[in-house]
Amino acid sequence: MTKRLWIGLMAAFCATAVPAGAQAVTPPDVLARSVTDEVLAVLRADKDIQAGNQKKVLDLVEKKILPHFNFVRMTQLAVGRHWREANLEQQKLLVGEFRTLLVQTYAATFTAYRDQAIEYRPLRLQPDETDVVVKSLVNQSGGKPVTIDYKMQKSDDGWKVYDVVVGDLSLVQSYRGSFNSEVQKGGIDGLVKALTEKNKQLVSSQ
Repeated sequence: MTKRLWIGLMAAFCATAVPAGAQAVTPPDVLARSVTDEVLAVLRADKDIQAGNQKKVLDLVEKKILPHFNFVRMTQLAVGRHWREANLEQQKLLVGEFRTLLVQTYAATFTAYRDQAIEYRPLRLQPDETDVVVKSLVNQSGGKPVTIDYKMQKSDDGWKVYDVVVGDLSLVQSYRGSFNSEVQKGGIDGLVKALTEKNKQLVSSQ
């Protein structure tokens, strides 16, 4: 699974915010299904994004995608058991650097996503449920369909994504091994430093 597919899927899923002050929270599967066509249309039509306009890509990611992700929980899951070893300031730094890492990684490959067709599976949502998995199937031209699961948690601001599973590969778990290695080598501060340096490399390579 390429990073371009990760980005396109996340963009297609998370592009529209629930209006501030809205009384009803849009069910997660309904939200996913309703925004997909709109986002795909933008990706296919926006010539600046297709040409690699990084400013426009980053702006799109910041405004339309990131508000729909729970980065605190994502970071907790990626850091794993070592999260409890971090103090509040270290936790804040980890969340910020992990967020930046995902933004830079996704923005770098955002322009390549246009051709996949996404089907969302119906979701039987119980009234008291606050943690669900929205399932989808990505049909790729010339390739086998790929299953994508979005793990979502309900918050005061609506449903938020805290993990994406492509086939059997979890996004947050894919970082856990490298994060664990950095903590073992240099503690929590070592992990923060490694993430900071990685983000600087990504920015300088643009």
